[in-house]
Amino acid sequence: MSRIKAVFENLKANNKSALIPYITAGDPHPDITVPLMHKMVEAGANIIELGVPFSDPMADGPVIQQACERALQHDVTLADVLDMVAEFRKQDQQTPVILMGYCNPIEVMGYENFAKKAKAVSLDGVLTVDLPPEESAHANKLFAEAELDTIFLLSPTSSTKRIQTICDNASGFVYYVSLKGVTGAANLDIKAVSDKIAEIRKCTTLPIGVGFGIKDAQTAKLVGDVADAVVVGSAIIKKIVEHKDDAKKIEAEIYTLLNEMRLTLDA
Repeated sequence: MSRIKAVFENLKANNKSALIPYITAGDPHPDITVPLMHKMVEAGANIIELGVPFSDPMADGPVIQQACERALQHDVTLADVLDMVAEFRKQDQQTPVILMGYCNPIEVMGYENFAKKAKAVSLDGVLTVDLPPEESAHANKLFAEAELDTIFLLSPTSSTKRIQTICDNASGFVYYVSLKGVTGAANLDIKAVSDKIAEIRKCTTLPIGVGFGIKDAQTAKLVGDVADAVVVGSAIIKKIVEHKDDAKKIEAEIYTLLNEMRLTLDA
């Protein structure tokens, strides 16, 4: 059983939702990434979503775009991110880690080479924003052979047919983007989210995670009541921006944010 599947089954048995924080690897400095991953687990994170820095992160708003820019100033590459996962695994063999990014870095490394390296460092899943299911057969095969779950995005405008196509190609869980637009935008309409999740559940038995627009413990709780996982990114990155010259302060602030979310989700 994959780590991701095990996490969701355990949480479901205890009537809990997963908390999935996102950070961009290498932001604000490569040295902080692995300690921050451990701190997020300590705060109550169940799965970690690690962003691969990219020069044109099209699904991301200004907050995460700037996080990518800060990481790229340190020349953080996909190979570096995989090294960070390997370093994390020296202390933590249980917490699933997912890479979120774009096709270009994987294509430069080569899909087969990437899959081999990902398996070697015990990566758990890949979310490639600009890889549609219609073009993912080759990658999916290589990822499956490397025991990587392939996670796809669904949006508020996804048709029932599109939802089914994506669910048929996904593994691990399905990621529902709760807002039209980019990360960190607008306010959450929980009724609309709930309705769309009900539609998605008709197409899959996979867990459903919801991201984009989750800013605090209150919004996390609202989403956690209707979804299997809550994904939070921009709210975390904003803490990094506020304290980018103080690694310990970053860890403390993000611990507090995630721990409040974890406690509220469990209440």
